[in-house]
Amino acid sequence: MIDYRTMEADSPFLLATVSLVSALQMGYLAWRVGLSRMAHKVLPPSVTGPPEFERTFRAQQNCVECYPVFLVTLWTCGMFFSEVTAAAGGLVYIIARQLYFNGYAKSTKKRLPGFYLTLAVFFTLSLLGLIGILRGILHKYFHIHL
Repeated sequence: MIDYRTMEADSPFLLATVSLVSALQMGYLAWRVGLSRMAHKVLPPSVTGPPEFERTFRAQQNCVECYPVFLVTLWTCGMFFSEVTAAAGGLVYIIARQLYFNGYAKSTKKRLPGFYLTLAVFFTLSLLGLIGILRGILHKYFHIHL
């Protein structure tokens, strides 16, 4: 059992919370694919079937493909720039992926708002993480304080 009285106050609770919520979302999206399989009678391991199923499957797979990039940018930004900023960006990412998934399941064109919002989150978290890393390198190795 964890003794919370001795846990450090600067533990990345917000990053861990957003990571867990995003993992639960990934499970939910997989469940939606399962429901679509049953509704359209597409048995595993087949990934082809009616367009409705294929869009749902593809939407979930695209979310899986983006997930490692999300986790790396979330944690890099949170550890080297700002945990609060990264967690807020992470929540926006979760919303963006849900918009993407729901839109794609209806029509390929309806995925675009969620897609563009996802790109904006990736860019922002990456840029802020890079700024934090560069600031840390300048401070630690060159004694330049920005």
